[in-house]
Amino acid sequence: MPGENLSRIEAAQRAEILSVHSYEIELDLTGSDETFRSVTTVRFDATEGSSTFIDAITAKVHAVTLNGLPLDAAEISDGVRISLPNLVSQNTLVVDSDAYYMHTGEGLHRFVDPADGEVYLYTQFEVPDSRRMFAVFEQPDLKATFAFSVKAPSHWQVVSNQKSPQPKAVDGENSVWNFAPTPRLSSYVTALIAGPYVARHSELTSSDGRTIELGVFCRKSLEQYLEADYMFDKTREGFKFFEATFDYPYPFEKYDQLFVPDFNAGAMENAGAVTFTETYVFRGAVAEALAERRVTTILHELAHMWFGDLVTMRWWNDLWLNESFAEYASHLAMAEATEWTEAWTTFASGEKSWAYNQDQMPTTHPIVAEIRDLEDVQVNFDGITYAKGASVLKQLAAYVGREPFISGVSNYFKKFAFKNAVLGDLLSELEATSGRDLKAWSKQWLETAGVNTLRSEIHEDASGNISSFKVHQSAHPGWPTIRDHRMGIGFYDLVDGRLARSHYVELDITGEVTEVSELVGTKRPALVLLNDEDLAYAKIRLDDKSWKFALENLRNFDDSLARALVWGSAWDATRDGETNPSEFIHLILNNVSAETQGTALLTLLRQLMTTAKIYTNESTRLAAWRLIADQLLKMASEAAPGSDSQLLFTRFATYFAAHDEAADTIAGLFDGSIVFEGLSMDHEMRWDLINGLVMAGRFGEDEINAEQARDNTANGAKQAMLARMSVPTAEAKKTGWLQILNDPELSNTDINFGCTGLIRAHNTDLLVPLVDWYFDAALNVWNSRTFKIAEYILRGSYPIYLANEALATRTKQFAHLPEVAAKPALQRIILENLDAVERALKAQKQDN
Repeated sequence: MPGENLSRIEAAQRAEILSVHSYEIELDLTGSDETFRSVTTVRFDATEGSSTFIDAITAKVHAVTLNGLPLDAAEISDGVRISLPNLVSQNTLVVDSDAYYMHTGEGLHRFVDPADGEVYLYTQFEVPDSRRMFAVFEQPDLKATFAFSVKAPSHWQVVSNQKSPQPKAVDGENSVWNFAPTPRLSSYVTALIAGPYVARHSELTSSDGRTIELGVFCRKSLEQYLEADYMFDKTREGFKFFEATFDYPYPFEKYDQLFVPDFNAGAMENAGAVTFTETYVFRGAVAEALAERRVTTILHELAHMWFGDLVTMRWWNDLWLNESFAEYASHLAMAEATEWTEAWTTFASGEKSWAYNQDQMPTTHPIVAEIRDLEDVQVNFDGITYAKGASVLKQLAAYVGREPFISGVSNYFKKFAFKNAVLGDLLSELEATSGRDLKAWSKQWLETAGVNTLRSEIHEDASGNISSFKVHQSAHPGWPTIRDHRMGIGFYDLVDGRLARSHYVELDITGEVTEVSELVGTKRPALVLLNDEDLAYAKIRLDDKSWKFALENLRNFDDSLARALVWGSAWDATRDGETNPSEFIHLILNNVSAETQGTALLTLLRQLMTTAKIYTNESTRLAAWRLIADQLLKMASEAAPGSDSQLLFTRFATYFAAHDEAADTIAGLFDGSIVFEGLSMDHEMRWDLINGLVMAGRFGEDEINAEQARDNTANGAKQAMLARMSVPTAEAKKTGWLQILNDPELSNTDINFGCTGLIRAHNTDLLVPLVDWYFDAALNVWNSRTFKIAEYILRGSYPIYLANEALATRTKQFAHLPEVAAKPALQRIILENLDAVERALKAQKQDN
């Protein structure tokens, strides 16, 4: 709606005339299933005689009172904003309204558990959605205190940023919870979670001697799977590490962690009341990568309590600093304070791969992005904001020194506690502690886009010694910045059948060519690895000799990080259309069974799927699928019983079981006639096998319904949605698409899983009609749905598996329509879809 997309100019103008003190918010959650009553009292100062507006997305506004005088609600409210005329120096505003429960994971989300019919609520306010629950000046620099009063069923748990008070009964069924005011916060980190959640409690002692109460919560139907003790252990490790490292005690009075349904992200850093996706409540065996990611997320959100909640950006252009710092700090804590000591390998395999991919798209942007309005920031939760920023912060810590870096961050927390700050404020503190001028560094790394590529040029003499060693640096033509890098170079040779490092140098790379004189005269090793130790943010290419050696010996690396860097180089070259995709497929199949690092293994299998599904050309594709399915099933059968490899090889084989022999094996695993010793046949694995059999045409509606009845849970419902959308018939695809567009009962999770299934098809002819359906509906989807739902549909249902010239042409034409170009956030999504197709077409030309 007009007015929903707050601009930076509007926010700056409002901040000039307002100073907000407090909110008192009364919520009645005992009424209808569609709406709830919300009464907000705001106290704020303003420039005398000025006018502004408050944000409030409402179903109905009953009354608005400003400084004791009633205003005409119908005249000043449009359902999104409420106009506030003729302000005085000290103001009190009361807004009495009805607001909508959401089913999109935005605002106050309402969920009914299919297992027992219980209702669960939770909030998700980042970026602009606290206005869906109460009237608010919705921008991060207008901090205030928040006091919530909540009427709800007496048997519920009600959780917010402050400690949950003892409820007061108001009648036979309902009670009221009156929460104490929060410290000064930005509205997007306030929270309300309510429903018959199961709670586990513990406590810890903060570095300043306070007792911090801890809570872990989930739905009743998931109670048996809740690993609360493990969550508490990781939380204690994180608290100890961050309080000591930041030299600043935890800034809030308690710390709850709540696993909630239909969540759109991994987690959200609400102050003292962090919400997590229920994906992290494991109902069976999970990939090691997911188990590790859960810990990373726990520590990421905990880091936000300081960086983001205690000190908050002034405007969303510094969102990257919040997310990048939390990402960097969480991996640092993982590696140094938990059992996940290979966290930096995880970072190289997962986060940096994401960053490199994002940074080569036509929509890439500087880390410090231009954020003109809310739509800009909503599409900016990307690989630049999180992963590139974290990579650069890691590099900055090495550049200024770890101790000066940590000391500067600590001073930043102390100076700006419960206030707002900008990037320059942090850099000033780091300059003070390190003595370095960071202006040139900031300009080079934070204010320009694109990733550089580093290649070695090595010459040898007759005896095999290096006579010349140069590092060449290049940049993408669209983002031509040549940067300075701190980088390691490692030499690797086979020793007793293992590939071990024999020599290492660390140096600064500057300009387009850097001479490495200290390596001249050394013996040429079997493999030369640029960016060893992963200090730099740059793509690397192996020289020809090292590449050929890696193809045969990658599995023999002792060091997981070095191995991940070689894997990453091979993937980059494939993705950039420089090498044959079939060669990358063979590289994975020949070496992946020896990969022991969980995130690297999962990342490789995802890259294998992308390569086989869209980078191979039509003449080789089916043969590649057959080879991959057969090899993955063989490796699964031979893997250690119950191992991560066995689980993932089986799961990914289901995506490729397009021929009868592979489908027969999947069917045998499902009915028990074939057994892989140790493979857990839990709910999740059964659904994996069912989805593989649905894609293969072996299973249909009857089998899906039977399994959903067997697994009558929210997880079962979303898996059934995915399976129904995967049925390989034209009728099923059409029915599925119309349901996604038109069924008002579908939640955000339903739509996300539905879109994933919709574009799955071994026979991609089934996806051809989707091209017209997609582009005919795209503009209306963007204009009529909330941002997150529109994003799920426009990214998730794009028929990428067609990956042909016709799709590229149609996408390009649509992206440049005037009505699309006028909506930059929509155009960005379409251009990123186009980039994926154009990369696929480039790769297909290399496949021979």
